Amino acid sequence: MQKKLLAVALAGAFGAPALALAQSSTVQVFGTLYVEYGRLDQANAAPGVARSNADFMQTPGNEIGFKGEEKLGGGLSAWFQCTSTADIRGNSQNGWCSRNSALGLKGGFGNVFIGVWDSPFKRTVSPLTVGGNDTGFWGTASLLLGDSTTEGVGTGRLDFKRRQQNSINYDSPNFAGFQVMAMFTSSQPSTGTLSAASNSKPRVMSLGGQYSAGPLFVAAGYEQHRDFAGAGATSPANSKDNAWHIGAAYTWGPVRFGGLYTRQKFDAVNAATGGSGDIKVSAYHVGVDWNIVGPHGLRASYSASGNVKGPVGVATGLTTATVGGVGGALTLGAASGTNYRPGPGSDTGANLITLRYVYTFSKRTEFTAGYVRLNNDSNAGYRIMGAGAPIVNGSNEDAWVLAMRHTF
Repeated sequence: MQKKLLAVALAGAFGAPALALAQSSTVQVFGTLYVEYGRLDQANAAPGVARSNADFMQTPGNEIGFKGEEKLGGGLSAWFQCTSTADIRGNSQNGWCSRNSALGLKGGFGNVFIGVWDSPFKRTVSPLTVGGNDTGFWGTASLLLGDSTTEGVGTGRLDFKRRQQNSINYDSPNFAGFQVMAMFTSSQPSTGTLSAASNSKPRVMSLGGQYSAGPLFVAAGYEQHRDFAGAGATSPANSKDNAWHIGAAYTWGPVRFGGLYTRQKFDAVNAATGGSGDIKVSAYHVGVDWNIVGPHGLRASYSASGNVKGPVGVATGLTTATVGGVGGALTLGAASGTNYRPGPGSDTGANLITLRYVYTFSKRTEFTAGYVRLNNDSNAGYRIMGAGAPIVNGSNEDAWVLAMRHTF
């Protein structure tokens, strides 16, 4: 099913000999179908105002795509990929090529491609979140890196785990297990801004390096968001937000261990005083994936975000609400959910614990059942991913979840 089906269909549609076209085509169909069903014990919406417990479904990472490659001679190949959201609930209809999709050339020099694609920062950090998921009930991305989703140029200022639109990418060849990746974006929104405006050319630049040999995987990444603060009096001119991460994973027999450390920094300014200062937050993750025996396995992880550090209050040049201008404003201390960070101050951290039993039916199909708990410090209001409404700071949440995944 993975090969030639699309080529055969096209051949029939245009009256070409189907067999001949299928033999010369490299088009493949692939995808992932995944569904979670969980019961979330929600925190209060306000002091004394309870939210109802909720059972709901999520389908993080669902996709269907096709890809192909043509040999051009001399070791050079042209390739393409178009991947689209495949939400089996029927909720998210994001259209064609809404996930990793690109057109590229590859050869002995490496791989150059243009499209919407996971940034090098994301591609090097994802293998380190052993035991946890990217998004969904077991998702770690919101707590560790702001969020994980498709972003335009200049949007999602807090998100450092991005599938980036309008990206130009380069992947080096693999040198005995070592590989470097780089990406930058066009300044897409600059077609509508004046040259005299502050933050007039938002751009993302991302770097990643990894080493994979035998049981060991080591990776690091760096990403910068330029001119993301938005134009206006409350924006730091020529803003530069950045993040870095480093981590490793190791497989020892049936057990894989992994972990990472990351730090993010944001430029900020206050319109009332003109004061400025950096806002910083650090986070880390450790996890394990244990194939106990036969089809039975166990996954567990612990993720934590530290206190948000920086000037606190108008007197020191910052508010703890919106810091920045329109567009890519940095919003702190506002509604919970994705792209959430508390305002700077003490007791603004949180931790996430996940524990899952895994039954592997085959290489392509697995079932999981488990538990997740989120613990907020007294001045933080993070939420389990998938729940976005505001909650009382210092509240905790937990959920019981069943899930099934099939790849093809």
